Amino acid sequence: MSDLALLSVDDARARMLAEISPLPVERVALRASIGRVLAEDVTAARDQPPFAASAMDGWALRSADAPGTLAIVGESAAGHGYEGEVGPGQAVRIFTGAAIPAGADTIVIQEDARREGDRVTVPAAPAGDSVRPRGGDFPAGTTLLTAGTRIDPWRLSLAASAGRAEIAVHARPRVAIVSTGEEIVEAPAAPGPYQIYDSGAPALAVMVEGWGGQAAKLKPVRDELEAVVEALRGAQADLIVTVGGASVGDHDLVRAAGEALGLSLKVASVKVRPGKPTFFGVLGDGRRMLGLPGNPASAFVCAELFLRPIVMKMQGGAENLPMASAKLAEPMKANGPREHWMRARLSVEAGELLVRPYRDQDSSLVTVFAAADALLRRPADAPALSAGDVVEVLPLARA
Repeated sequence: MSDLALLSVDDARARMLAEISPLPVERVALRASIGRVLAEDVTAARDQPPFAASAMDGWALRSADAPGTLAIVGESAAGHGYEGEVGPGQAVRIFTGAAIPAGADTIVIQEDARREGDRVTVPAAPAGDSVRPRGGDFPAGTTLLTAGTRIDPWRLSLAASAGRAEIAVHARPRVAIVSTGEEIVEAPAAPGPYQIYDSGAPALAVMVEGWGGQAAKLKPVRDELEAVVEALRGAQADLIVTVGGASVGDHDLVRAAGEALGLSLKVASVKVRPGKPTFFGVLGDGRRMLGLPGNPASAFVCAELFLRPIVMKMQGGAENLPMASAKLAEPMKANGPREHWMRARLSVEAGELLVRPYRDQDSSLVTVFAAADALLRRPADAPALSAGDVVEVLPLARA
């Protein structure tokens, strides 16, 4: 097991992801695709717009006839174009989004024109004014979205503009979240004198769902080996995430329970702070298992570092962490032998992105994590840094 213990964050994540494959593909209605990951490219079947269109309400005419007073010969509205052709000395009333009639090559906006009965007086108007060209958004054959793209409302709109009513996406991974420990109790139950409320599993479930997975939060399990084994055995999931019991103390039974179900360990521990006891493996029936520490901050940090990439790869999505660069707002001491991911706060000052780590990084503090909007990455044995030095940060999703 020595080659599985105290792996670097990058090595541990790579070993975990090597055991993950995208889930099967299914077709869903476009509206049901929000948060899902495309399993196919979306290509434009026709030009958008499919005709030259007006960008404003006004008058369609020949630029050669402006300035002048022109005869009004018809109207072009969205969905109801003018069927004739605009000839010399003629104009057609037109509305935003409507097709520009044959013969016309410019639009005079209504504020610049003066209508009197069946005639309209217009100023000079260069060809192309207020004209949206055919295919100006995208021409036929354009790849609008590529496989691996996660659908949001704007990408959904793009797929809809291509005429798609449904799209192919990867199945949502089923993730079972299991808290262990005699000290854990679920609200609104009254805790005993030595118990605490379960704050880790509820948040992890929401995180998983925010990444596109289906989360099932199971009831906390007492510190009895058979109880933990039964909880793991009964979890209907592609991935089981345990919270607590991941270390090697007398009451840490999660690994032993996994071994009873044929666990093949791929990562035994990680050289990271917080989160050293994190482990990962494959159960005998093929389900994946990620063991997270019980302290909430440790669990949340390791969820960002490992759970998120796993859930995304199961959907065929991007596995990389969305890292950014920021300048330190204050000096920092040298780091120790473990890579440290510090809860931090981002701000923009004088046009620059600054990061300020919280002074208290105790892994049990939920208040600090709730206030943080980034994780500041400090490599193992990193030297002391001065204010203004550039560091890596992982921005956290905040509403």
